[in-house]
Amino acid sequence: MLLFLSHTYQVTMSSLVTDPADLEKMRTACQTAAAILDYLTPHVQPGVTTGELDKLCMDYIAQHDIKSATVGYAPPGYTPFPASICTSVNHVICHGIPGDKVLKHGDIMNIDVTIIQDGWFGDTSRMFYIGEPSILARRLTETTFECMWLGIDQVRPGATLGDVGHAIQKHAEKQGFSVVREYCGHGVGRKFHQDPQVLHYGKPGTGVRLEPGMIFTIEPMINAGRKEIRTLADGWTVVTRDHSLSAQWEHAVLVTDTGYEVLTVSEGMPRPPAFIAGA
Repeated sequence: MLLFLSHTYQVTMSSLVTDPADLEKMRTACQTAAAILDYLTPHVQPGVTTGELDKLCMDYIAQHDIKSATVGYAPPGYTPFPASICTSVNHVICHGIPGDKVLKHGDIMNIDVTIIQDGWFGDTSRMFYIGEPSILARRLTETTFECMWLGIDQVRPGATLGDVGHAIQKHAEKQGFSVVREYCGHGVGRKFHQDPQVLHYGKPGTGVRLEPGMIFTIEPMINAGRKEIRTLADGWTVVTRDHSLSAQWEHAVLVTDTGYEVLTVSEGMPRPPAFIAGA
């Protein structure tokens, strides 16, 4: 789940995670969150409701030694979030609340899940096609996936968060798309949201300098149209102001001594693009 740049969310100071036992707990939490998306994948079909997908996630959580980080989550000024996943369909940018929305052929959707396991937070999201998407929807989704990985590929000790944001922004805008400004990635670990704030736009060489042990999400939201947003009356659901399509992908990333490690990995996750070294 995203961090709102107005600081509506309470953000704690960042902490470096270097203890091997703690890192292993964080890996496990992140891999569990990714495994939930694998579990939901075959159920994402035309005719299913977003509420049914949330129930499947809740059932999975109940059967494992984990907790939902989002059920009842209520930053200052917000009503408690009622679900275990965010389901953001078509022009919904983020924080879509599951309910009686029936998925139909041609829709695209982001599912965002955050869980707590052994005191550590695992946070990841993934795009899904419902049936066959339009050419624009597919191009937007694929470009956003590439944006996330281009940002991830900037991560290494001594690099800056401006390097990450610039790589994302440059690729998105080259394809004629826009980057949402109001929401960003965030540090994650023993807390849901902590520093650093990870902007998905920026200038190279600016911002926080990365060091080993930092863990944060990279989760760009890319719009097919303009970047402007609006929030619906429920207080959570954020949509594109011009009703254009939006897409988002999210991984949690650890800064290592030599580069990065993607923590939110699973058997069923989409593989990195071919341009990523070692992919």
